[in-house]
Amino acid sequence: MASMRGKRFQFLGFYKNTIACRCLSLVFVVLLFSAAFLSSTPGFSSLQANHFDGIYNSSVSNSAFVVRKDKFLEVPQIVWGLNNQKIAFVRACLTARMLNRTLLMPSLSASLFYKEIELLEPIAFDKIFQFEQFNSICNGFVRLGQFSDLSNPTGPFELLKGSGRKWTVERDLDQLKQCREDPAIDDFEVIRIVGKNPFLWHDHWPVKDYAKIFKCLVLVDEIANEATKVVSKIREVGGNLRTDAVQINNAPLTPYIAVHMRIEKDWMIHCKKLEQRSKINQICSSKEEIMERVAHIVNLSKPIVIYLAIADSLLEDASVLNGWKEGLLPFEKKKLGVWDIYKKHPYLIQSAIDYEVCLRADVFVGNSFSTFSSLIVLERTQKLIEMGITRSCGLDVRWPSYAYNILGDLGGPQRWMTAMSDSSLHAISYGSNNISC
Repeated sequence: MASMRGKRFQFLGFYKNTIACRCLSLVFVVLLFSAAFLSSTPGFSSLQANHFDGIYNSSVSNSAFVVRKDKFLEVPQIVWGLNNQKIAFVRACLTARMLNRTLLMPSLSASLFYKEIELLEPIAFDKIFQFEQFNSICNGFVRLGQFSDLSNPTGPFELLKGSGRKWTVERDLDQLKQCREDPAIDDFEVIRIVGKNPFLWHDHWPVKDYAKIFKCLVLVDEIANEATKVVSKIREVGGNLRTDAVQINNAPLTPYIAVHMRIEKDWMIHCKKLEQRSKINQICSSKEEIMERVAHIVNLSKPIVIYLAIADSLLEDASVLNGWKEGLLPFEKKKLGVWDIYKKHPYLIQSAIDYEVCLRADVFVGNSFSTFSSLIVLERTQKLIEMGITRSCGLDVRWPSYAYNILGDLGGPQRWMTAMSDSSLHAISYGSNNISC
């Protein structure tokens, strides 16, 4: 009887195991068909590629990851405006990270190449940002090297980045994977990427990875000190206008607003074309619209100084200081008396000073389709997140930011924070009217 009962239990076990196997087989078949269906779905492969690389970068950001110091990546000279150059630089850093290589310190450009072609002189990275400080803050994530670090006399492996519609995100990612995994390529001390500007490379990395590297970009003391002089002058002017100015070490700490006023001729041409292509009418803003919306920001303690960050050489409207509401006191470089600080520097450094002045402002107002504005808001968002604030809508927070090209509450500009969870930097690189607050 006991043996019969044992056989019965064995049979029941076999029967249960058979059912389990069939169920598992069925699940496997369903998953197989689901994978086949999704792989044929438009856009899935792109999402899959971005997800893969996001996982790759997150997985190697721990303490076990060490950037190789004997393998290097070289990129073309970085061009265009300051913040396009910053994005291009970070994209080059993340490309080097994926290949587990040190990025050779690239050349930046001191002027806008489309305006001053004959003056397009390279300027070393360490003339704008602190080299050692960058490697210290970004230690274990990315690394910068110098050409003097090279030891192998053999030539580099030249990698041509594709272009055009056929050069998809997937093909770009496959090329990087091949460079990382092919021993014949990886044996080269230097991989030199030739072709287009890194700003135009395909993006494979989430905003949070960009943000990590932006935090490592610390201005050299000379430029930071110039920005401090401008901020001090703004607060001094504001202190002379207010009876409630707080004094610390004989320096007024009066608040000020910085407005990145994009009404220059090059921007107006660009934004109107962009509105036509994208069928979005929230990109261009006239001087009058900007002034009206800034005037409707709630909880402003007036009178208050408004610093207008604007590319003076491209400005055709000389009346930007006229028409502001009572209690809003606009100043640009010349009226503020700081033009002498700016004029001795090339365009890139002038822009870096303005960026820092806007970054330090108590309130910042910009255009969500501007790279300059977007990167300032990204850094200000990081400050809020470090304070435990993940959303600012309806809250009276420190360092609030606004987008004047989008109508917000009570006729004012829309409150603005960067969506740090985005899977790519596309919205910041090219702008968006879908902003988070």
